[in-house]
Amino acid sequence: MQLKVNSTSKQPGVEVVSPIGAINAGTSDILEAKVDEILKSRPNVIIFDMEFTDYISSAGIRVLLKTKKAMKAVNGRVAFMKLQPQIRKVFDILKAIPTLEVFASIQELDEYLDLMQKKVR
Repeated sequence: MQLKVNSTSKQPGVEVVSPIGAINAGTSDILEAKVDEILKSRPNVIIFDMEFTDYISSAGIRVLLKTKKAMKAVNGRVAFMKLQPQIRKVFDILKAIPTLEVFASIQELDEYLDLMQKKVR
């Protein structure tokens, strides 16, 4: 399934990004392009509405972390809402891992995230 990314301005400086589908190595560039476009407008807050995101791999996490870093550099914020259970599981895993170096490769991390998301579904 091709990733679709909608975005809306809730109020001046607040952008809501809504990815629809799976965010993986084959689709993360779609999300990244949309976020890069939004960052040009210098918002104060970017909210990721994950209601219709059904899967996320390390490629998707990379885009989210890159966005968080870009927003932090301009004293902005990133927030997430409506996390599906399998996506929440990934976020919980990432909070529990002090460093991603515990995985030998991106492939190993993706396999682990895939397994954890399948357990929740």
